[in-house]
Amino acid sequence: MTSAPTGPEETPPRRSLFREPSFLRFWAGTTASGLATWALPFVLGLAVLDRTIGAAALGVLLATRTAGFLLAVPLGGVLADRYSSRRVVALSGVTAAVATVVLTIGSGTSQPLMAAAAAAVGAGQGACRPAFQALTAEVVDPARRQRANAARTLSVRVTTLVAPGLTALAATAVDTDALLLLTGVLWLMAAWLPPAGRKNTGAPTRDGGMPFVSEFTEGLREARRHPWFLAGLAALATVITTGYSATGVLLPLISRDRYDTEAVLAAALTAYTAGALLGALLVGRWRPRSQGFWALAGLACYGFAPLGLLLPLPAALLVAGYVLAGIGIELFNVPWFTATQREVAPDKLARVSALDFLVSYGLAPLGLALIAPAMTLVGNFWVLVVCAVACFAAPALAALAPGARHFAQPTRVEEAAGRTPTVREVSSARSRPEGTGESHEG
Repeated sequence: MTSAPTGPEETPPRRSLFREPSFLRFWAGTTASGLATWALPFVLGLAVLDRTIGAAALGVLLATRTAGFLLAVPLGGVLADRYSSRRVVALSGVTAAVATVVLTIGSGTSQPLMAAAAAAVGAGQGACRPAFQALTAEVVDPARRQRANAARTLSVRVTTLVAPGLTALAATAVDTDALLLLTGVLWLMAAWLPPAGRKNTGAPTRDGGMPFVSEFTEGLREARRHPWFLAGLAALATVITTGYSATGVLLPLISRDRYDTEAVLAAALTAYTAGALLGALLVGRWRPRSQGFWALAGLACYGFAPLGLLLPLPAALLVAGYVLAGIGIELFNVPWFTATQREVAPDKLARVSALDFLVSYGLAPLGLALIAPAMTLVGNFWVLVVCAVACFAAPALAALAPGARHFAQPTRVEEAAGRTPTVREVSSARSRPEGTGESHEG
C-alpha cells in the first residue's frame, strides 16, 4: 500500500527506541502502571475466591475505584499542564502505592477503609493517564512517537495475555495481601522510573471563575479547535458504549447458550488480544497515505464482534471476528494518540487527553448498565443489531469531519478550495506564526 509522503524531519531514525535510556525508562514506567492497573481487579477477584472478601464487597471496591478514576482524570490533566507531566506521574504513582498498602491493611476487616483506599488507587490511575500521554510528547521526538505509542500498547496487550496465568500461578505460592502489595511496588516503579520531560512553556489562562474549571474549560476550547478530534472521540465513545458492552454482557451468554461451552468465550477474548498485538506491530511501522481514514476503518472493525454474536456462525468465524476487532482497535489507537500529541497545543495536551479518557472510559459503565435492561425490553437480536450498526456507522460519520483524513487540521484556504492537505503541507501550516493558519474558537 502507498505510504504517506513525509519530509526529512518525519522520517523515523533507524536507531531503536529501546536503545534510548530515556525512552526505556519511560516505557518501563508506563508498563508498570498498566500492569498495576490491570492487576487490582484480578487480585481482588482472587480475594473473593479465598473468602477474604465477599462478592458484594468486590462490587463496592470496583465501583469506588472507577469513581476515583473518573474524578481524577480531569484533575490530572489540569495539573500536568499547569506544572509538569513528570511531577503528576510521580504524585499519582505514590498516591496509588500508599493507597494499596491501606487497602491491604483493611482487607477483610474494614470495608469502608478498603473502599476509601480503592477510590484513592483509582484516583492515582486516573491522574496518571493524561500525564503519561503528555509526557510521551515530551520524551519522544515527533518522528518516532507512533512507534513509541505502538510500543506502549504492545506492553499493555502482552500484559493482558500472559498476566492472568502468571498471577494465578503466583497465588499458589503467596496470599492475596502479598499480591496486592506487589501492585503497590509496581506503582512505585511507575512513579520513579520515567525521566523528566521538557516543561511546557505555555501557562494556563484563567478567565475568571474557579481556577480548575477555567483551566479545564480552556482544554475543551482547544479540543473544539480540532473537528477531527471531536468526531473521532464521538465515534470511539459510541463503539465503547455499544460494542464493548455487547462483548462484556452478551458474549458469555452466547458462548454458553449457542455453543454450549465456555471455551468460545475464552477463545474470543484471547483472539481479540492476539489481534491487538498484531495491530500494534503493524501500525508501529505502517504509515498509510490517509492514516485518519485507515484508523477510523480500524475502529469500525469492532463491529465484527457484535455482528458475529448476532449471526449463527461457526465458532471459528466468531473468533476470527474478534481477531479483526483487535487488529482494528490498535490501527485506531496508535495513530489517534500520535495525532493528538502532534496536533494539540503542547501546553494543553494533558487536558485534551483527559477529555479523551473521561469520555471514553466514563461512558463504558453506562453502556454496561443499559444493555441488560435493553435485552429484556427488545431482546438480544435487536440489541446486537443496534450495536453492530453503531460500531460500523459512527466511524464512517466521523470520517466526514474536517481533517479526519489525516487526523490533522486543514487550513481555511484548503477547506474553501475543497482540497485535503498533504502531511507535509499540514506540518508546514502548523509552523506558521499564529494568525496565518486556523484560528482558535471560543
